[in-house]
Amino acid sequence: MVELMIICGLILLICISSSKILYRFGVPMLLIFIVLGMLFGSDGLVGIYFDNYDLTSTICSLALVFIMFYGGFGTNWNIARKSAVPSILMSSFGVIITAGLTGLFCYFVLGTSLLEGLLIGAVVGSTDAASVFSILRSQKLNLKGTLAPLLEIESGSNDPIAYMLTIIILTLMSNAGASLILPMLIKQIVFGILVGSILAILAVKIMRMVNFEVEGFYTIYVTAIAILSYAISEYFGGNGFLSVYMAGIIIGNSKIPHKKSLYHFFDGVSWIMQIALFFILGLLSFPSKLPEVLGISIVISLFMMFVARPLATFIILDRFDYSNKEKVFISWVGLRGAASIAFAIFSVTYGVNIENDLFHIIFFIALFSVGIQGTLIPIVARKLDLVDDNTPVLRTFNDYKEDKKTKILEVNIESDNKWAGKSIMDADIPEEVLIVMIRRAEEVIVPKGSTVINIDDTLVLAANNFDNLLMS
Repeated sequence: MVELMIICGLILLICISSSKILYRFGVPMLLIFIVLGMLFGSDGLVGIYFDNYDLTSTICSLALVFIMFYGGFGTNWNIARKSAVPSILMSSFGVIITAGLTGLFCYFVLGTSLLEGLLIGAVVGSTDAASVFSILRSQKLNLKGTLAPLLEIESGSNDPIAYMLTIIILTLMSNAGASLILPMLIKQIVFGILVGSILAILAVKIMRMVNFEVEGFYTIYVTAIAILSYAISEYFGGNGFLSVYMAGIIIGNSKIPHKKSLYHFFDGVSWIMQIALFFILGLLSFPSKLPEVLGISIVISLFMMFVARPLATFIILDRFDYSNKEKVFISWVGLRGAASIAFAIFSVTYGVNIENDLFHIIFFIALFSVGIQGTLIPIVARKLDLVDDNTPVLRTFNDYKEDKKTKILEVNIESDNKWAGKSIMDADIPEEVLIVMIRRAEEVIVPKGSTVINIDDTLVLAANNFDNLLMS
């Protein structure tokens, strides 16, 4: 056990150190951590033999729960909703079109069976949120218009659709009967949305009503909600990943106590999960088997990069106000990543007959996609003249704060003030305005979300801009 803990600690330190060096060059985190896993694996320098698909599948599911929850939790809906409709269409019908075209290509051109071809298409149907976020953040790639919100919402929300398609194809391959597909599809969507939404709404209300004595309990509470969103949804036949993402969106965009510390906590947990997920996927792979799948993997990758993804993008975005240059760029940012590999592992352990080495095919496609497409994203954006340095890309994340000088303002609460008699949580104070302290007679109060604002209180406020506050 001690030796295992030493290895885990060293792996984490190596991952962080190597990413620090390569992050500034725009090398996606996925690529760094997976390559390190390959170096530690049975065909690598360290030679750790690991081939436990069942354990890997369990770890992948747990990791994706936190990664997807934080993907929703950290998305600023006020900014992102401007491109919500095209984003949702891309994350749903875009995945279906891409998966369908890829599946048919595998069947007609590569000679796979129809269901196995469609399974390959379903598994690689979604784009990788972690890699997209990593590249945009590391390169500070400020994109014009609503490109960044569209790409972030799409990549953060399309994994549940790809997972659902994968389940449908696997069900057909197991000879369970086509009559079960429609009921299962409805259950996946309905329970996925309902469970996550209901749990999140209840969680927000409870956090606003109950004052936990220990601040750390808030992070434990929200963690429990994230896990329950997935587990309860799966128990009733829903899409657990969709449920988790919905819960993250609702909680992350609600007024709750200690939201800032929750951001930091889930950011850290998400990175730990990404490191664990990417590393173990690399550890599970056998690089010596990659030459056997090299041809089919490259052909599928190129078809998706230059045919399937562009067709899906142009078909869906044709009715929206996006230029051809923007559509080309959106097509290019279709990175395949950890979720695709995780779904491949799930397929391998599902118990159906798969003729090809699905895991290593998808593994290579992900490496090829992130290595080629991911590295060239900044270059493609500049070549297409889609970079706007006056619009920070980080504005679409809830933890973004504008780099401006903070101003201080004192507000005296009179009887006609709309905040009088309300708690800070219920007073509808803009989130960008921070109540530093409250002076009440001779007493100085450190404010909390449950603190009630009384008449004759003096509020000391801090913000970058008070214009909207004064106007209201």
